[in-house]
Amino acid sequence: MKHQARKRFGQHFLRDRSVLERIVAAIDPRPGEDLLEIGPGQGALTELLLARIGKLRAIEIDRDLAAALGERFGPEKLELFVGDALRFDYASIPAGVRVVGNLPYNISTPLLFHLGEFSSRFRDLHFMLQKEVVARMAAAHSSADYGRLSVMLQHRFEVQSLFDVPPSAFNPMPKVQSSVVRLVPRVRDPAGVDEQWLRRVVTAAFSHRRKTLENALQGVVRSREIEALGLDPGMRPENVAPSGYAALARAAAAAEEEKPPIPNA
Repeated sequence: MKHQARKRFGQHFLRDRSVLERIVAAIDPRPGEDLLEIGPGQGALTELLLARIGKLRAIEIDRDLAAALGERFGPEKLELFVGDALRFDYASIPAGVRVVGNLPYNISTPLLFHLGEFSSRFRDLHFMLQKEVVARMAAAHSSADYGRLSVMLQHRFEVQSLFDVPPSAFNPMPKVQSSVVRLVPRVRDPAGVDEQWLRRVVTAAFSHRRKTLENALQGVVRSREIEALGLDPGMRPENVAPSGYAALARAAAAAEEEKPPIPNA
């Protein structure tokens, strides 16, 4: 039975064999490696991956597609989780897994943030995404594309844009250009960063990106704490590297801890 692409799931099925083979070459899967595919769809990439490694895991939200995939490949080749990748507990699978997928563009940013929470469990991740999103993910500080997504992902991953893919490679064709990106988890800093403080600092900064750093972070990080880190309070948020935001988050957390307790009334 022919499957009708479902808009609510953001379905655009990759059809171009040369692009599929180029993705597999970039991943370079080896027998014995643990792979997890997000959104296998109609199984075009799945088939090529299985030819290299024999068995993989996959998450598919569309029950009709999941049923077809199960019949096509069987449980001995495909361990299938039917559900939402945004709600999936990635701690439930073995550490060291390699993640791949043609991600639905309508949920790509929240899904990337969700995956970032489990970054230490992944060996690497290879995704097809909207080209503009990949540009923001990989953007260097002081560039036009640099922002909250850049900082939060580059704090956890080394991000590399690999190659672009035209709309004609998909059915139905999306209205945007696409790119393939590689993410490799960074070694965690022994000093650590409170993730909640990092999110708070970065969100505050880029909610007011045309203001100075001092003004954008008013009420979050004090000017003297910014200067103590060797940063100019008069610079723009877009000029601060991810390492600078990590230092600002540490400073903000330390300042909060030093505050005297509020006495009981």
